[in-house]
Amino acid sequence: MPPRADLSAILRRLSASAHENHGRRLLPTVLLVAALASPFPIAASPRQNTRDAATASPSEIAERQGDLKSLRSQIETLRREMAAAEGSRRDAMDQVQDAERAISSTQRELHHLTIQIEQLQATLRDLGTQSRELEQRLSTQQAQLEKLLYRQYLRGNPDPVRLFLNGDDANQLARDLHYLEAIGRARGQILLEIEATLQRKQALAADTRQQAAQLSASEARQKDEHAQLLARRQQRQAMLSQVSDQIAAQRREIGNLQRDEKRLTELVDRLAKLIASRAAEARDGRREAPRRELPRPGTPTEKPSRPPPADPEKPSRGSATGSATGSETGSEEAPTTAPPAAARADNLPSPSGNLARMKGQLRLPTRGAISNRFGAARQEGSTWKGLFILASTGSEVRSIAAGRVVFAEWMRGFGNLLIVDHGGSYLSIYANNDSLRKQVGEEVRTGETIATVGNSGGNPESGLYFELRHQGKPLDPLAWVNPK
Repeated sequence: MPPRADLSAILRRLSASAHENHGRRLLPTVLLVAALASPFPIAASPRQNTRDAATASPSEIAERQGDLKSLRSQIETLRREMAAAEGSRRDAMDQVQDAERAISSTQRELHHLTIQIEQLQATLRDLGTQSRELEQRLSTQQAQLEKLLYRQYLRGNPDPVRLFLNGDDANQLARDLHYLEAIGRARGQILLEIEATLQRKQALAADTRQQAAQLSASEARQKDEHAQLLARRQQRQAMLSQVSDQIAAQRREIGNLQRDEKRLTELVDRLAKLIASRAAEARDGRREAPRRELPRPGTPTEKPSRPPPADPEKPSRGSATGSATGSETGSEEAPTTAPPAAARADNLPSPSGNLARMKGQLRLPTRGAISNRFGAARQEGSTWKGLFILASTGSEVRSIAAGRVVFAEWMRGFGNLLIVDHGGSYLSIYANNDSLRKQVGEEVRTGETIATVGNSGGNPESGLYFELRHQGKPLDPLAWVNPK
């Protein structure tokens, strides 16, 4: 399978042609797998490290160095296992992608078949109307034919030669012959029309029945194929869920081991520096200085006296160290960070363009409960850039405004994704769809059905992920919709 361009690459290509294509832009890249190599910044307390360093012996240092080597070996083994698991997950995602693309295509064909069947049913109803009209016409023609035959019966069926030989009045004879000829022509014409009408009616009815049978068979075949694809997707998603659980457990274990490695590394470094410092003091012959006895385990240590205030005009030598120590101490507490600029309303660009006049008047693309809101924190540490609307599979997804489809394709992490350009650098984004009803380049009207709700892209719940963006930056959709 050829490599797929990620979302950021598509965004860059679309953004490069924004001025030529009504300012179309796509949402920024969404990373599928978190980085595993970054260490966790959890540092041990300097005072505790000092006590541990003071009570450790060279054998304990060697033992801890061995523990450190063992920890690093375990982490490397886990990294290799996670790399293999990530490869399995990518293979599973590829299989899920193929299944979801096929399901979307099948549902689109089923939708077209449904439209054709509705058109055929309308044709059948029209044929029924025509058939009833033909029956009325046949009844009228039969009545006319009966009158002609009755008149002919009353006048008898004289032979023209005999009439001529009887010597009757010539004018009366001409009138009788003309009347007989007119009756014959009318009767023949009526019979021809009746026969042609019946043949046309029978041909149309047979053709309609044949087409209806073919469409019914095709629809049944497509439904069977759709059921098989759904079963295949459930199987692949179960495998993907299993691999994802394995990766999550390994990631948690790696995090714990990395924290242990960091603490142990800092302790070994402090011990090595302390031993080297004492060896240097012994070589320098400064034995007259008060020897500091290493406290035994469990012996309390005295708090260091407060250093004299530093000269404000001279930088303190310990300022850098103190700053580093302070940062290490602070790293034990969870830092509080402000939300990113994209999630704050005060950093959003001033709306402009056609969609700007519709602020507060838009409708949500589908009905359902909102489980995740714009700006809310996500588990991996980022914030939601849109809304996730819980809805049943197959529910209609409608365009919030008129525009043109600029992206309609499966994408990793988003499943069947559709993006509409509304002009003025405004984009609406609809993800995790079960089926896409529109293709790239098609124009859509306000409220027109463009997709159906699903859980493509590996999403555990059925629903629609919806974003609204201006100049590539996310907007809060709830600030643009009418809650009524």
